[in-house]
Amino acid sequence: RYCPLETAVAARSGWALIPLPFPFCPLGDRLSVLEDSRMFKNLLSSGSLIRALHAALTWAVTLVLFLFETDLRQSENRGEFLQPVSFVLLVFCSMLLYFITSLMDPGYVTFDDELKGRIPQANQGVGNEKEQMIPVVQKPHRLRRCGFCMVQQPMRSKHCQSCQHCVRRYDHHCPWIENCVGERNHRFFVLYLMLQLAVLLWAFHVAWSGFRTEAAWKDWLQINLLLLLAFIIIIIFTVVVMLLLVSHLYLVSNNTTTWEFMSRHRISYLKHCGSEENPFDQGILRNLWTFFCVSKTVVWERIYFQDEDRLV
Repeated sequence: RYCPLETAVAARSGWALIPLPFPFCPLGDRLSVLEDSRMFKNLLSSGSLIRALHAALTWAVTLVLFLFETDLRQSENRGEFLQPVSFVLLVFCSMLLYFITSLMDPGYVTFDDELKGRIPQANQGVGNEKEQMIPVVQKPHRLRRCGFCMVQQPMRSKHCQSCQHCVRRYDHHCPWIENCVGERNHRFFVLYLMLQLAVLLWAFHVAWSGFRTEAAWKDWLQINLLLLLAFIIIIIFTVVVMLLLVSHLYLVSNNTTTWEFMSRHRISYLKHCGSEENPFDQGILRNLWTFFCVSKTVVWERIYFQDEDRLV
C-alpha cells in the first residue's frame, strides 16, 4: 500500500508507482527510486537528440575548416601541427564542458535533502536578538512546499516545468543544453560559454582565411559554398554566445539569477525590495569568488536575514 503523500507526488509529477519488494522501505528511498527512473527516462528523450545535433554540428564545422585552404590546413601541410592540434583540443574541451553542464545535476531539491536536514528552516541563520525583536510570523519569506513535486523549497529555488524538478538557485532552463542551469552547474555553464566564445572567435579567423577569390561571383559561390555555410553558423553562434556570456557575467557579479532579474516583482522574498536592492549582493569580488570557487551548497537564508539584521 502507498502512503497518501507518495501517491500525491506521483500523481502531480506523472510518475508511475512501482511496487517494491520491501514493503517497509522508507518513503525517502522509494521516492528516490521514482526520481531516478524519471531522470533515466529524460536521458533518452529529446535531450539526447539536441546533444547529438550539437556534437555533430560542432565537428562538422571543424572538419570544414580543415578541408579548405585555411590557416589550419596550411600549417598542417607545412608540418606545423601545434596550431591544428591546439584548435582541435580546444574544441574537444569545449564539447567536454558542454556535456558536463548538460548531463550533471543542476541542483535538484529532493526529499532526501529534507529528511536529512539539508534544507534549513525559515528561521535558520537569524540571531536570537533578531528573533526577540521581530516575531517569526512577520518574516517576509517562509519555506513552502512545491505544488508539483511536493518538496520543501529552499530560498532561491524554483520548480522547472521542463525538468519536473525544483532546482536550487534556479537561473533558467536552457534548451541548448536541454537542462536547467542551477546552483551546481551554473559555473560550468559560464566556463563553457567562455571557452566556446574563444573557439568561435578562432574559428571565425580560420574560416575567413580560407575564402578564395574568383573572377565570377557564381564561381566564387560554387567553390566557397560549404565554407560560407560554416562561416554563417560561426557568426550566429558567436553573437548568441557573446550576448549570453556578457549577461551572465553581469548577473553573477551582482549575485542574482536570470529568473530573479526578470521576475523579481513576483518573487516573495524580492518583491518588497527596491528596484536597486539585492539582499544577496556581497560586492563584486566576493560574488565572483563565491560563484566560481565555492562548491558547497550555500544557505541563502543566512545571507538574506543577515542583510535584514543590518537594516534593523
